[in-house]
Amino acid sequence: MAMNPQGPAGGRILTELRGRAAYVTLSHPGRLNALTISMWRQLEQIFGRLSSDAGLRCVVLSGEGGNFAAGADIGEFPTERADTDGVMRYHLQVIAPALRAVAACPHPVVARIEGVCVGGGLEIASQCDLRIAARSSRFGVPINKLGFPMAPDEMQGLLALAGRAATLEILLEGRVFGADEAMAKGLLTRVVPDADLDADVGRLVARLEKGAAMAARLNKQMVARLSARPEPLSEAELRSFFSYAPSRDHREGVDAFLAGREPVFSGD
Repeated sequence: MAMNPQGPAGGRILTELRGRAAYVTLSHPGRLNALTISMWRQLEQIFGRLSSDAGLRCVVLSGEGGNFAAGADIGEFPTERADTDGVMRYHLQVIAPALRAVAACPHPVVARIEGVCVGGGLEIASQCDLRIAARSSRFGVPINKLGFPMAPDEMQGLLALAGRAATLEILLEGRVFGADEAMAKGLLTRVVPDADLDADVGRLVARLEKGAAMAARLNKQMVARLSARPEPLSEAELRSFFSYAPSRDHREGVDAFLAGREPVFSGD
C-alpha cells in the first residue's frame, strides 16, 4: 500500500502496510524530522490504531531522508513552553502520551535507525522493542545546552535501557556519540553496516511475521510486568521538577539555539 500521510506538510507521520507489517515514518523535511506538537499527537493516534489491528505482526518505525529524528521542534518552544504550565502541558500531555502509545503497542516495534537519533528521537527509539542502527548513526541528548533537564516520563525509557550510570553520563555531558558506543551503553539491539540496514531489518520483519503473534504479545506483557517501575510522581513532585521553566538559563538556552549562538548560562 502507498504511504498514508497524517498531518500538515511541515511535519507529519507517514504510514504504510506491507503484508502483516506496518511501517511508520517520521517526516519533517529540512528539520531532521524534528517532531512538532502535531507530529507527537499523530504518533499517539497512529500507534493507538495499529495496536487494535489484530492482523499485524510488527511495526517498523523510522525517519525520512536519512535521519531518524533530531528531537522536538525547538521552534515551537517560545510559544508552547512559555511558562511552567506550558512546559508541564507540553511534556505531560503531548510527549508522554505519544511515548506511552509506542511502548503499549502489543505488536513488536522495531526502530530502524540511521543518521541523527537524538533528544526526543532517542526517547522514541527507547520505547521500541528492538533497535537496529546503521553504523554511521549518531545518538545523544544534548538538552543541557538548552538549559533544561529531561522530563520524568521521557527519562524512564532511557533509564530502563542504559541504567543509572550511562543515563547520567548521557544527560550531564550532553555529548553526541556513535552507534558502537550506543551499543556498548545498552541502547541498541545491534549495529550493522549502513549498506546492510534495510536488508537486516527486512530479515527481522520476516522472522517476526513468521512467529506466533500470541506468544509475542504475551512476552511483551510479561516483560513489562516483571520490569520494576517506580510509583507515579505526585502533582507536587512534577510541579517542583518543572519549576525550571521561568529560569533565566532555560530562556537563554532556547533563545541561543534559535539564534544560532552559544548559550551563556549563569546558574539562575
